Amino acid sequence: MILAYSKLSFSQVFKLYTALQQYFQNGEKKTVEDADMELTNREEGERKMEKEELDVSIRFVLFSSREEEVSCSGPLSQKQAEFFLSQQASLLKNDETKALTPASLQKELNNLLKFNPDFAEAHYLSYLNNLRVQDVFSSTHSLLHYFDRLILTGAESKSNGEEGYGRSLRYAALNLAALHCRFGHYQQAELALQEAIRIAQESNDHVCLQHCLSWLYVLGQKRSDSYVLLEHSVKKAVHFGLPYLASLGIQSLVQQRAFAGKTANKLMDALKDSDLLHWKHSLSELIDISIAQKTAIWRLYGRSTMALQQAQMLLSMNSLESVNAGVQQNNTESFAVALCHLAELHAEQGCFAAASEVLKHLKERFPPNSQHAQLWMLCDQKIQFDRAMNDGKYHLADSLVTGITALNSIEGVYRKAVVLQAQNQMSEAHKLLQKLLIHCQKIRNTEMVISVLLSAAELYWRSSSPTSALPVLLQALALSKEYRLQYLASETVLNLAFAQLILGIPEQALSLLHMAIEPILADGAVLDKGRAMFLVAKCQVASAASYDPPKKAEALEAAIENLNEAKNYFAKVDCKEQIRDVVYFQARLYHTLGKTQERNRCAMLFRQLHQELPSHGVPLINHL
Repeated sequence: MILAYSKLSFSQVFKLYTALQQYFQNGEKKTVEDADMELTNREEGERKMEKEELDVSIRFVLFSSREEEVSCSGPLSQKQAEFFLSQQASLLKNDETKALTPASLQKELNNLLKFNPDFAEAHYLSYLNNLRVQDVFSSTHSLLHYFDRLILTGAESKSNGEEGYGRSLRYAALNLAALHCRFGHYQQAELALQEAIRIAQESNDHVCLQHCLSWLYVLGQKRSDSYVLLEHSVKKAVHFGLPYLASLGIQSLVQQRAFAGKTANKLMDALKDSDLLHWKHSLSELIDISIAQKTAIWRLYGRSTMALQQAQMLLSMNSLESVNAGVQQNNTESFAVALCHLAELHAEQGCFAAASEVLKHLKERFPPNSQHAQLWMLCDQKIQFDRAMNDGKYHLADSLVTGITALNSIEGVYRKAVVLQAQNQMSEAHKLLQKLLIHCQKIRNTEMVISVLLSAAELYWRSSSPTSALPVLLQALALSKEYRLQYLASETVLNLAFAQLILGIPEQALSLLHMAIEPILADGAVLDKGRAMFLVAKCQVASAASYDPPKKAEALEAAIENLNEAKNYFAKVDCKEQIRDVVYFQARLYHTLGKTQERNRCAMLFRQLHQELPSHGVPLINHL
């Protein structure tokens, strides 16, 4: 009891005194009859009073825990409070689902701060908790209180011969800059960062200056010369023995060079160097981030098989061992990113049941109120949108655009344009695409620029202006080649081949197809494979028009085989509109070859699909 009393703060001692005073005042109000009670009754009364007194003491010094979650029901000792805070902070970092819910945790923190308002660590955990729910006001308030308490209580000890007061000030400014940057307040972040740099330079704190340099890159990464800052940051971090910062700098440099179109082998060599740092210094969190980044880079370059391999590697690594307190370190952002890539890769191959299982697991691991939930929410919305478009349910796809826009405005605008184009609202779609193109060129989002150019080209030939599509497609091809986006380059070549087919030069279209079809069949989505095979069949038929009858019949048979393959691909993703066009084309080819039974079977299937599906715009098949 003496030890527990000695650890109480002044405010806690005052509350204990008030409670004891109230207890004795209640005892004086006992009636005289209580003193004349029998011994047994007196003993029972004493036992009851002792129990009440013990309850009061316990309420002030004990920590109650439950099986599923940790909570505090009154003032805790210093060690108990520190244990509670460190455990919740660890859970928030590694396995958010096992931590208290945001509301429950805030209630417990408010209870702690009520008995000890100067507890700096509680304010910092409150800051982390408010970040989970994207509460910018409360998180800023808690962060400022944390550093105020550090300065007021003298909790910040001297470091490297410097006063803790100055150290708290510069790291307060640095953390405030990071907070504003997270919420997109870049101007306020830059002002706070300038303040941190000024104080750090006055104190000659090289470690703080290195952190400031890293955040300077984050704030200025859209500038063309930002890589200079980043390279300088990496060199300095290595010089001052800061492996964590050095590794993050290398990975940021790799990401920037991937967007700049550097070759994959150079990027993977750089990531290999950062992996050596991770293993040498046991930086397990950065190992996960590195593998997740490799997954994203392979997908950017259009190598889905390699991306799948990297994602599987990360999942298998994280499922093998756990960290302290039974926390599975697989609820981090890198784990969520890898699972989202897996879901999208499975959906692209038509494995929607597997993709749904992955998304179900994501929802369990990252509930909607968790900080990484937006990743799977966007992934889920995009998969649903693609399925609705494949199935011809444009009204359903249109309803999903709002959710996508809330999570990613650029992606939402692009998909709105795709829906408008499918609904034959060409002028509205063209306006949206032009605005989006200007915005993406301004922020240097090359991948989206190419996608917008491809959609604009499709809009031109659907409006019977195939010649207008050619310069747009050539611009898209130049960009995809420059930035080494192999998959987008192959898609662009397919579109060029289709434009040539419409313009009446199928032989050149067929030679172009032979150049582009291999990467699509190797790493492409099932829908793109089907489109490629369908286009090959069209070019074969168009080229066969000038052939001799025996050679022409052989070419038409080959085209029918390719159409069967295209139909199988479309069936995997339930793309009924494309299947309708394929069976219509097959029926015409069978009629030309004199195969009546096969023609009638295809014609019947076409009629069923045509009655089931709405017809929007002019079918592309009519251009042949």
